Amino acid sequence: MSFSAVTKNELARLVGERECCRLAELAALVKMDGSLQISGRHQLALAVVTENAAVARKIFSLLKQLFGVQAEVLVQRKMRLRKNNVYLVRVPPGAGTGEILRRLGMVDGRDNLCPGIKQELIHRECCRRAYLRGVFLGGGSVNNPEGTYHLEIITNNRHHARDICRLMCREGMSARVSARKNWFVVYLKDSAQIVDCLNIMGAHTALLDFENVRVYKDVRNQVNRLVNCETANLNKTVDAAMQQVENIRLIAGTMGLDRLSPGLRQVAEARLQHPDASLRELGELLQPRVGKSGVNHRMRKLAEIAARLQNKDQTGPERAGDAPV
Repeated sequence: MSFSAVTKNELARLVGERECCRLAELAALVKMDGSLQISGRHQLALAVVTENAAVARKIFSLLKQLFGVQAEVLVQRKMRLRKNNVYLVRVPPGAGTGEILRRLGMVDGRDNLCPGIKQELIHRECCRRAYLRGVFLGGGSVNNPEGTYHLEIITNNRHHARDICRLMCREGMSARVSARKNWFVVYLKDSAQIVDCLNIMGAHTALLDFENVRVYKDVRNQVNRLVNCETANLNKTVDAAMQQVENIRLIAGTMGLDRLSPGLRQVAEARLQHPDASLRELGELLQPRVGKSGVNHRMRKLAEIAARLQNKDQTGPERAGDAPV
């Protein structure tokens, strides 16, 4: 089972303590997945479709608790793609559908459809949390934290998408809206804000699982960065040491190490004896000991002498190397 399905199953089992919270959550579910059907006698029937059995049970329970309606539940099997079950929760005609739609903010006093969220439904903070839980159950998904961080809520109504985005921003999340074909997607990509969203909706078990994976990934990435940094530094040190050995051998094969000043000769001989040592380690081998910057300074002097010899500049390189360091 996917991480998104596990999260929805957890949220579907949460029940709002107050009637206002349950009303807000049902309004969100109907707004996301509901549709109206007109019978032959011009009576309205309300149908809500979902692929999650736990969500279908929740819709059925909320309709019964809030409106005393005994809804019908139909199960169909999809014949394409995943071939999973589809659950249809239907309020039959003549069961007070008009009153249900008005209380849920689907229609106004003149029975005109309302495209956005009825503000009276989300007046309290608990109701806003319940509404977000409802829209996520109706059209939301969250990626497995092992992969990329992404939470999204999909709706086919532009006004509703903007209202959901404003609602999430009101709760401290920087949500964004993008168009995807005929759909509008409200999404979060920051891992910390996805954690906040799960907490606001009440998915605390999923939140802990998400955090465990996120912490593990952060530690693993930090270790990888440190290893890569150490490897790069080691490669840099080895390359520099090989170049220093080449410079010293060039000097030894042309003018000889005896023509160098005592300080340069000492560090040159130490490098030939310990080609793998770092500059700090070389400095500790010298008598008296020399710091890393001092060894580096002498190596630059040796590199300058080797460069002059390589360019066949015979204007007195021996004398230039005789100066003590």
